[in-house]
Amino acid sequence: MSYQALYRVWRPRKFEDVAGQTHIIRTLQNAIVEQKFSHAYVFSGPRGTGKTSAAKIFSKAINCEHAPVKEPCNECAACRGIQDGTIPDVIEIDAASNTSVDDIREIRENVKYASSSVPYKVYIIDEVHMISNNAFNALLKTLEEPPKHVVFILATTEPHKIPLTILSRCQRFDFKPISNQAIVNRMKTIIEAENLTVTEEALETVALAAEGGMRDALSILDQAVSYSEDIVELEDVLAVTGGVSQGVLTEIVDAMYNKNVQEALKLLDTIIQNGKDPGRFVYDLIYFLRDLLLYKSAPALELLERARADEAFQTLSKTIGNDWIQAAIMQLNQCQQEIKWTNSPKVFIEIAILTITNRYHSEEQQSGTIDSDAILKLNQKISQLETQLQQLRQNPVATANPPQVEKRRPQRATGKSSYKVPYERIRGVLKEANKPSLKQVQSGWANFLSQLKGTNAPAHATIQDSKPVAASDQAIVVSFKYEIHCSLFLDHKDTVQSVLMSVLGKQMEIIAIPDHDWQELRADFIQNQEKSNPEKTKEQPDPVVDEAKKLFGDDLVEIHD
Repeated sequence: MSYQALYRVWRPRKFEDVAGQTHIIRTLQNAIVEQKFSHAYVFSGPRGTGKTSAAKIFSKAINCEHAPVKEPCNECAACRGIQDGTIPDVIEIDAASNTSVDDIREIRENVKYASSSVPYKVYIIDEVHMISNNAFNALLKTLEEPPKHVVFILATTEPHKIPLTILSRCQRFDFKPISNQAIVNRMKTIIEAENLTVTEEALETVALAAEGGMRDALSILDQAVSYSEDIVELEDVLAVTGGVSQGVLTEIVDAMYNKNVQEALKLLDTIIQNGKDPGRFVYDLIYFLRDLLLYKSAPALELLERARADEAFQTLSKTIGNDWIQAAIMQLNQCQQEIKWTNSPKVFIEIAILTITNRYHSEEQQSGTIDSDAILKLNQKISQLETQLQQLRQNPVATANPPQVEKRRPQRATGKSSYKVPYERIRGVLKEANKPSLKQVQSGWANFLSQLKGTNAPAHATIQDSKPVAASDQAIVVSFKYEIHCSLFLDHKDTVQSVLMSVLGKQMEIIAIPDHDWQELRADFIQNQEKSNPEKTKEQPDPVVDEAKKLFGDDLVEIHD
């Protein structure tokens, strides 16, 4: 096979090729030139940030025939031999497959012999945290008193797993994730040398997807080149990474903020149908909102990581408030945790989108100054009365004596996903319902939701936006915002009722009903009760009702419990 991957062809051969690690490269170069380099180093950091490449360049620099030099010449026999792996004095060891004490003892026996081809014998141990504690103990004495001609370089992605006795005997260098700009600059050099055409947006998206790793960036670029035709564009990179474009993220955030649930869910469905990874979508959306929040807070500080400050982005930043963004991020973060344990991630993302949209709607309604619950109820009744008054003015004859027509609930088309509301069962609960039972349930509802979240997160997600609306001694009627929530709740009904029993101290059945069905059923039930027991309607005076009667008169006021 003649073709080699880009990350192999363009592996750094000089210190200046190591991107984004200036603080480390400068220190190593000064130590080499002044002949003050240590006998042991620990190179730690995320994958693909240049640890083993820097170790190999270091071994060439100290053994170069022109040493001491800041950069290996890559032309002398020593540099070429180390680069090709033909010089036996520079040994690369994969600790993942050489973890035993015997492997380390072999190293300890060999270090005492002088190098044969170059001045210094260098041991590069990759993923050193994988070796056993006994093997570390065997290595300890050698690190403490090594021969003058030996240098150890221990590379790891998990330095916390290395014993402190080892770390204290080494100079430690922490390789940081490479900045997006450094990755883009390096890729520009490579595509120019390879005669490739890649758009600026595509390069930036590759850098974002690489998350600070140069090797990952070159692997993604390699895939995008193979996927594309002649020019690597943004859509090519998104196709191979499973990412979502900023334009789509902008549209879905705008739809959620403007309470356009239909548009938001439609966009999500399109994303999933196009084969995008649901987890990656939530991840991208969280970071998009993070960038939006920071841009609103400090637009002059260029803190954007995954977004470009285009016109649509700037418009969003001027429209959406900080509180809304923070609440959305928290909800999406919860969704991100929950989809790790489910086979239906789309359902939880839909619930998160509905929650974000509806929560903002509720907060917006409550943003004014409200002195008491009575005033809020009064405003709602006033709105209803104004509507009825307008109808009377438009058609006074038709509505003066409305005929008594039996109300019939419209029949809904039932499909596999529709929820069949148990109307008769709920009516039975309403006949036996009492306020003490409902108050008991309502007082323990918050504690119940908290315990359910810790016990079963998917079950909690289905019921978190519901509320108990009626209760008897044996059953509770719970109102859900949407029909899909009722259907999802049935899959976790036993678990939910078990947790509720532990909170209330008694077994109670939960009966689910969509909110719009509950409002209709409740109104019908109250009307029937008033017809059969007219004396029950004579209750104590209500200050809210009295105020409404003063505003609109007794004839136009209709009282609902």
